[in-house]
Amino acid sequence: MYQGKNLLGYSEKQMQKVRGKEIGMIFQDPMTSLNPTLRIGTQIIEGYQRHHPHVSYSQALSYAIEMLELVGIPQASSRIFEYPHTLSGGMRQRVMIAIALACKPKILIADEPTTALDVTIQAQILNLMKEIQRKTETSILLITHDLSVIAGFCDRVLVMYAGKVVENALVDDLFYNPQHPYTQRLLQAIPKINLSPDEPLVPIEGVPPHLTKKPEGCSFAARCPSAMKICTQKLAPKTSFSPTHTTSCWLHQRKDS
Repeated sequence: MYQGKNLLGYSEKQMQKVRGKEIGMIFQDPMTSLNPTLRIGTQIIEGYQRHHPHVSYSQALSYAIEMLELVGIPQASSRIFEYPHTLSGGMRQRVMIAIALACKPKILIADEPTTALDVTIQAQILNLMKEIQRKTETSILLITHDLSVIAGFCDRVLVMYAGKVVENALVDDLFYNPQHPYTQRLLQAIPKINLSPDEPLVPIEGVPPHLTKKPEGCSFAARCPSAMKICTQKLAPKTSFSPTHTTSCWLHQRKDS
Protein backbone atom coordinates (compact mmCIF):
# COMPACT_ATOMS: atom_id res chain seq x y z
CA MET A 1 0.00 0.00 0.00
CA TYR A 2 1.34 3.43 -0.97
CA GLN A 3 -0.66 6.61 -0.31
CA GLY A 4 -3.81 4.53 0.04
CA LYS A 5 -3.31 2.60 -3.21
CA ASN A 6 -2.29 -1.03 -3.73
CA LEU A 7 0.77 -1.06 -5.99
CA LEU A 8 0.25 -4.75 -6.79
CA GLY A 9 -2.75 -3.72 -8.90
CA TYR A 10 -0.72 -1.25 -10.98
CA SER A 11 0.14 -1.96 -14.60
CA GLU A 12 3.75 -1.84 -15.75
CA LYS A 13 3.13 1.60 -17.29
CA GLN A 14 1.70 2.90 -14.00
CA MET A 15 4.63 1.45 -12.04
CA GLN A 16 7.11 3.24 -14.30
CA LYS A 17 5.68 6.52 -13.00
CA VAL A 18 6.21 5.37 -9.40
CA ARG A 19 9.71 3.92 -9.73
CA GLY A 20 12.35 6.55 -9.20
CA LYS A 21 9.99 9.49 -8.86
CA GLU A 22 7.86 8.33 -5.92
CA ILE A 23 9.97 5.44 -4.61
CA GLY A 24 13.72 5.11 -5.10
CA MET A 25 15.95 2.17 -4.27
CA ILE A 26 19.55 1.57 -3.24
CA PHE A 27 20.55 -1.98 -4.08
CA GLN A 28 22.83 -4.27 -2.09
CA ASP A 29 25.85 -4.46 -4.42
CA PRO A 30 26.58 -1.29 -6.42
CA MET A 31 29.04 -3.06 -8.74
CA THR A 32 26.36 -5.40 -10.07
CA SER A 33 23.64 -2.73 -9.98
CA LEU A 34 25.50 -0.11 -12.02
CA ASN A 35 25.92 -0.60 -15.77
CA PRO A 36 29.67 -1.13 -16.38
CA THR A 37 29.40 0.09 -19.99
CA LEU A 38 27.92 3.52 -19.16
CA ARG A 39 29.47 6.53 -17.50
CA ILE A 40 28.04 7.28 -14.07
CA GLY A 41 26.68 10.63 -15.24
CA THR A 42 24.67 8.91 -17.97
CA GLN A 43 23.15 6.56 -15.41
CA ILE A 44 22.05 9.43 -13.17
CA ILE A 45 20.65 11.44 -16.09
CA GLU A 46 18.76 8.51 -17.62
CA GLY A 47 16.20 8.14 -14.83
CA TYR A 48 15.96 11.88 -14.21
CA GLN A 49 15.15 12.72 -17.84
CA ARG A 50 12.61 9.90 -18.01
CA HIS A 51 10.53 11.66 -15.35
CA HIS A 52 11.48 15.17 -16.53
CA PRO A 53 11.46 14.93 -20.37
CA HIS A 54 11.35 18.72 -20.77
CA VAL A 55 14.82 19.14 -19.19
CA SER A 56 17.69 19.54 -21.66
CA TYR A 57 20.80 17.35 -21.53
CA SER A 58 23.00 20.21 -20.32
CA GLN A 59 20.57 21.02 -17.51
CA ALA A 60 20.35 17.34 -16.58
CA LEU A 61 24.16 17.09 -16.57
CA SER A 62 24.47 20.07 -14.23
CA TYR A 63 21.84 18.52 -11.98
CA ALA A 64 23.70 15.17 -11.97
CA ILE A 65 26.87 16.98 -10.85
CA GLU A 66 24.87 18.56 -8.02
CA MET A 67 23.64 15.10 -6.98
CA LEU A 68 27.20 13.75 -6.89
CA GLU A 69 28.23 16.72 -4.74
CA LEU A 70 25.23 16.07 -2.47
CA VAL A 71 26.41 12.50 -1.80
CA GLY A 72 29.94 13.68 -1.06
CA ILE A 73 31.87 12.74 -4.20
CA PRO A 74 34.84 15.13 -4.68
CA GLN A 75 35.64 16.63 -8.09
CA ALA A 76 32.13 15.73 -9.23
CA SER A 77 32.39 17.71 -12.49
CA SER A 78 35.15 15.38 -13.73
CA ARG A 79 34.10 12.19 -11.93
CA ILE A 80 30.73 12.31 -13.65
CA PHE A 81 32.38 11.12 -16.89
CA GLU A 82 34.03 8.09 -15.27
CA TYR A 83 32.92 4.45 -15.47
CA PRO A 84 31.88 2.46 -12.36
CA HIS A 85 34.97 0.21 -12.38
CA THR A 86 37.25 3.23 -11.83
CA LEU A 87 35.57 4.05 -8.49
CA SER A 88 36.01 2.47 -5.07
CA GLY A 89 33.20 0.48 -3.43
CA GLY A 90 32.21 3.42 -1.25
CA MET A 91 32.17 5.80 -4.22
CA ARG A 92 30.03 3.38 -6.25
CA GLN A 93 27.53 3.17 -3.40
CA ARG A 94 27.41 6.98 -3.29
CA VAL A 95 26.63 6.97 -7.02
CA MET A 96 23.81 4.49 -6.36
CA ILE A 97 22.41 6.85 -3.72
CA ALA A 98 22.66 9.77 -6.17
CA ILE A 99 20.71 7.79 -8.79
CA ALA A 100 18.06 6.82 -6.22
CA LEU A 101 17.66 10.44 -5.05
CA ALA A 102 17.79 12.10 -8.47
CA CYS A 103 14.00 12.40 -8.81
CA LYS A 104 13.49 13.38 -5.16
CA PRO A 105 11.44 10.31 -4.16
CA LYS A 106 9.23 10.37 -1.09
CA ILE A 107 10.47 6.91 -0.02
CA LEU A 108 13.96 5.48 -0.36
CA ILE A 109 14.28 1.69 -0.01
CA ALA A 110 17.80 0.72 1.05
CA ASP A 111 18.40 -3.02 0.67
CA GLU A 112 21.45 -3.94 2.79
CA PRO A 113 23.22 -0.81 1.44
CA THR A 114 26.44 -1.41 3.39
CA THR A 115 26.87 -5.19 2.99
CA ALA A 116 29.61 -5.01 0.35
CA LEU A 117 31.57 -2.29 2.19
CA ASP A 118 34.18 -2.36 4.93
CA VAL A 119 33.26 -1.10 8.40
CA THR A 120 34.75 2.41 7.98
CA ILE A 121 32.93 3.00 4.68
CA GLN A 122 29.73 1.53 6.17
CA ALA A 123 29.72 4.26 8.81
CA GLN A 124 30.32 6.96 6.17
CA ILE A 125 27.43 5.72 3.99
CA LEU A 126 25.02 5.48 6.94
CA ASN A 127 25.96 8.99 8.13
CA LEU A 128 25.49 10.22 4.57
CA MET A 129 22.00 8.67 4.39
CA LYS A 130 21.06 10.28 7.71
CA GLU A 131 22.24 13.67 6.49
CA ILE A 132 20.39 13.34 3.19
CA GLN A 133 17.24 12.28 5.03
CA ARG A 134 17.42 15.46 7.11
CA LYS A 135 18.02 17.65 4.04
CA THR A 136 15.46 16.10 1.69
CA GLU A 137 12.87 14.79 4.21
CA THR A 138 12.83 11.49 2.31
CA SER A 139 11.61 8.53 4.36
CA ILE A 140 14.11 5.65 4.39
CA LEU A 141 13.05 2.01 4.58
CA LEU A 142 16.17 0.07 5.56
CA ILE A 143 16.28 -3.69 4.95
CA THR A 144 19.09 -5.32 6.92
CA HIS A 145 20.16 -8.24 9.11
CA ASP A 146 22.74 -6.10 10.91
CA LEU A 147 21.31 -5.33 14.34
CA SER A 148 24.08 -2.84 15.12
CA VAL A 149 23.07 -0.81 12.06
CA ILE A 150 19.43 -0.96 13.18
CA ALA A 151 20.36 0.24 16.68
CA GLY A 152 22.25 3.26 15.39
CA PHE A 153 20.16 4.19 12.36
CA CYS A 154 16.47 3.34 12.73
CA ASP A 155 13.54 4.91 14.56
CA ARG A 156 11.03 2.06 14.17
CA VAL A 157 11.71 -1.61 13.49
CA LEU A 158 9.60 -4.38 11.95
CA VAL A 159 11.00 -7.84 12.66
CA MET A 160 10.04 -10.31 9.94
CA TYR A 161 10.18 -14.09 9.85
CA ALA A 162 9.20 -16.16 6.79
CA GLY A 163 7.51 -13.15 5.19
CA LYS A 164 5.42 -12.16 8.23
CA VAL A 165 5.89 -9.25 10.63
CA VAL A 166 6.24 -10.82 14.09
CA GLU A 167 7.11 -7.69 16.07
CA ASN A 168 6.74 -3.95 15.48
CA ALA A 169 8.39 -1.53 17.89
CA LEU A 170 10.38 1.65 18.36
CA VAL A 171 14.07 0.83 18.25
CA ASP A 172 14.68 1.28 22.01
CA ASP A 173 11.70 -0.90 22.93
CA LEU A 174 12.88 -3.61 20.58
CA PHE A 175 16.35 -3.85 22.09
CA TYR A 176 15.43 -3.35 25.76
CA ASN A 177 12.04 -5.08 25.83
CA PRO A 178 11.78 -7.67 22.99
CA GLN A 179 8.55 -9.66 23.20
CA HIS A 180 8.55 -12.20 20.36
CA PRO A 181 10.68 -15.34 20.86
CA TYR A 182 12.32 -14.82 17.46
CA THR A 183 13.37 -11.26 18.35
CA GLN A 184 14.67 -12.47 21.70
CA ARG A 185 16.70 -15.25 20.07
CA LEU A 186 18.13 -12.84 17.49
CA LEU A 187 19.40 -10.58 20.25
CA GLN A 188 20.75 -13.52 22.27
CA ALA A 189 22.71 -14.70 19.22
CA ILE A 190 24.78 -11.51 19.07
CA PRO A 191 28.37 -12.18 20.31
CA LYS A 192 29.07 -10.18 23.45
CA ILE A 193 32.44 -8.51 23.97
CA ASN A 194 32.48 -9.59 27.62
CA LEU A 195 31.59 -13.22 26.82
CA SER A 196 33.75 -15.79 28.61
CA PRO A 197 35.86 -17.98 26.27
CA ASP A 198 34.21 -21.01 27.87
CA GLU A 199 30.69 -19.71 27.31
CA PRO A 200 29.19 -20.91 24.00
CA LEU A 201 27.32 -18.68 21.58
CA VAL A 202 23.55 -19.08 21.53
CA PRO A 203 22.46 -19.96 17.98
CA ILE A 204 18.90 -20.25 16.74
CA GLU A 205 18.64 -23.98 16.19
CA GLY A 206 16.86 -25.52 13.21
CA VAL A 207 16.18 -24.09 9.75
CA PRO A 208 13.58 -21.66 8.36
CA PRO A 209 10.49 -23.20 6.72
CA HIS A 210 10.29 -23.55 2.95
CA LEU A 211 8.36 -20.50 1.76
CA THR A 212 6.29 -22.57 -0.71
CA LYS A 213 5.12 -24.86 2.13
CA LYS A 214 4.66 -22.56 5.07
CA PRO A 215 2.94 -24.07 8.13
CA GLU A 216 -0.60 -23.08 9.05
CA GLY A 217 0.43 -21.55 12.36
CA CYS A 218 3.48 -19.58 13.39
CA SER A 219 6.39 -20.17 11.01
CA PHE A 220 8.84 -19.93 13.90
CA ALA A 221 7.10 -22.64 15.99
CA ALA A 222 9.44 -25.46 14.88
CA ARG A 223 12.46 -23.50 16.18
CA CYS A 224 10.84 -21.84 19.18
CA PRO A 225 11.75 -23.24 22.64
CA SER A 226 8.43 -21.92 24.01
CA ALA A 227 6.15 -23.29 21.28
CA MET A 228 2.76 -24.73 22.24
CA LYS A 229 0.37 -26.93 20.27
CA ILE A 230 -1.76 -23.97 19.19
CA CYS A 231 1.34 -22.31 17.68
CA THR A 232 1.42 -24.96 14.94
CA GLN A 233 -2.31 -24.65 14.23
CA LYS A 234 -3.04 -20.97 13.67
CA LEU A 235 -1.46 -17.54 13.81
CA ALA A 236 -1.75 -15.56 17.00
CA PRO A 237 -3.59 -12.23 16.92
CA LYS A 238 -1.65 -9.08 17.67
CA THR A 239 -0.87 -8.13 21.25
CA SER A 240 -0.23 -4.45 21.99
CA PHE A 241 2.18 -3.47 24.75
CA SER A 242 1.91 0.21 23.83
CA PRO A 243 0.59 2.22 20.86
CA THR A 244 4.01 1.74 19.20
CA HIS A 245 4.83 -1.84 20.24
CA THR A 246 2.95 -4.93 19.02
CA THR A 247 3.74 -8.59 18.50
CA SER A 248 1.97 -11.75 17.33
CA CYS A 249 2.62 -14.61 19.76
CA TRP A 250 0.37 -17.05 21.63
CA LEU A 251 2.53 -16.73 24.74
CA HIS A 252 1.16 -13.25 25.33
CA GLN A 253 -2.39 -14.35 24.54
CA ARG A 254 -2.06 -17.00 27.23
CA LYS A 255 -0.81 -14.42 29.73
CA ASP A 256 -3.68 -12.07 28.93
CA SER A 257 -6.35 -14.75 29.31
